[in-house]
Amino acid sequence: MLGSVAAGLACDRFGRRPAFVVSLVLAVPLGLGVALAVDFVMVLVARLLFGAALAGAFLSLYVARLELCDPPHRLGVTMVAGFFWIAGELLLPGLAVLCRDWRVLQGAVTMILALLAACWWCPALLLESPRWLLATRQLEKARKTLQALAESSGPGSDDSSCHQESLLEELESLSEGSPQPQYHAVCEIFGTRVIWKNGVILGFAAFIGSGIRHCFTRNLAPHLPHFFSSYYVVVGTEAAACLFVCLTAERFGRRAVLLLCTVLTGISSLLLLALTQYLLDLIVLTLSVVGITASHAVTMLSIFFASEVLPTVVRGAGLGLVVGASFVGKAAAPITAIPNSRGFFLHHVVFASFAILAVLSIMLLPESQGRGLPQSLQDGESQRRPPLPPAPP
Repeated sequence: MLGSVAAGLACDRFGRRPAFVVSLVLAVPLGLGVALAVDFVMVLVARLLFGAALAGAFLSLYVARLELCDPPHRLGVTMVAGFFWIAGELLLPGLAVLCRDWRVLQGAVTMILALLAACWWCPALLLESPRWLLATRQLEKARKTLQALAESSGPGSDDSSCHQESLLEELESLSEGSPQPQYHAVCEIFGTRVIWKNGVILGFAAFIGSGIRHCFTRNLAPHLPHFFSSYYVVVGTEAAACLFVCLTAERFGRRAVLLLCTVLTGISSLLLLALTQYLLDLIVLTLSVVGITASHAVTMLSIFFASEVLPTVVRGAGLGLVVGASFVGKAAAPITAIPNSRGFFLHHVVFASFAILAVLSIMLLPESQGRGLPQSLQDGESQRRPPLPPAPP
C-alpha cells in the first residue's frame, strides 16, 4: 500500500517513466538487503521497502501502458500484461524448488530485477506518457515524445503524415511562450463529486475482491492438502478470471461485467456461509473455485475501470489509492486466525455483507468502454451514469 500511494503521487508530479525507473532501481539494493539480512528486524524492514518498490514499479508501468493505448486496445493490452504476471506466478514454485534456500531465491529474483532495470533505463524502451505531458502543459516535451513515437512507428499514409506534421507544428507554436507546467495534487479529488464517488466505489470493490478471497481459499485446504496444488488452483483461477474479463468487458461493458462478477462473488460467499455443512464436498469445492475466480475478476476489473475513469492529471495518485485498498483487503486475512474459527466466521460475514453493498454501489458508475481517457478534472466530472440496461437505439 505504501509503495502504491507513493508511486502514484510521484507519477502525477514527476512523470510515469521516472517513477517506474526509480522504483525498479530501488528494488535491486532492497532485494539484496533482504537476501543478506542478519536478523528478523532487518528482514522485516528490507522486505517492507522491497515490496513497496515493486508495488511502485507495477503501478507506474500500469498507468504508462494504459495511456499509450487507444480505446479499442486498452483492455487487451492490459490483460496480456496480466497473463505475463500470471506466468511469473506459475514459474515461481519451480524457481523455488531449484534454489532450495530462500536467500538464494531472493537473490535470483533480485538479479532478474537488476537485468530489467538495466534494460528499461534506455528511454527508447519506455517513453514518457504524452497524454500526461499534454495534460500538465509540458508541450515541448510532449512534442518531442510524439515525434519519437511517430518516427518509431514507421512511414504511414500521406493523410496520417500530414496530420502528424500539423499536430507537431501546433504543439511547437503553443510551446513558444514557455508555459509553466500545471500539476495537480491528490487532495483535489476530495473537492470533486463524480471523481470522488467513482474512486470510492471502485476502491471499495477492489478491497472486497481481495479481502473475500481467503474465505474461499480456506475451503480448498481439505480437498487439496498439498501447498503446490492449492497454489496452482488459485493461480489458475486468476488466469481464468483474466481471460473472462478480456472476452466480456469489451463486448458488454466494464460496469455490467463488474456487476456480474460482484454478484457471483456475493452469492458464492452467502451460500458457503449458510450451507457449507449441508452441501456435498464437490459443491463446496465448485462454489469456492467460482468465488475465487469471480473475486479475482472483481479486483482486476476494479483497478482497470478506475484507471479509465480517473482523469490523467490525478490518475497515478487515484489509482494508487485504489490499488492500496486492494492490499488492505489482503491484509484482513489474519483475522481468520483467531482461535475457535470465530475470526473466520466474522471475516466471512463482514465481506459477504460488503459484497451485497458493492452490487448496489456499482450501478452508480459511468461506462468507460470505447471512450477516451478523461484529461482534466472537468473531464472527469462530466462523466455520467448510463441506464442499466442500456436504452434501445
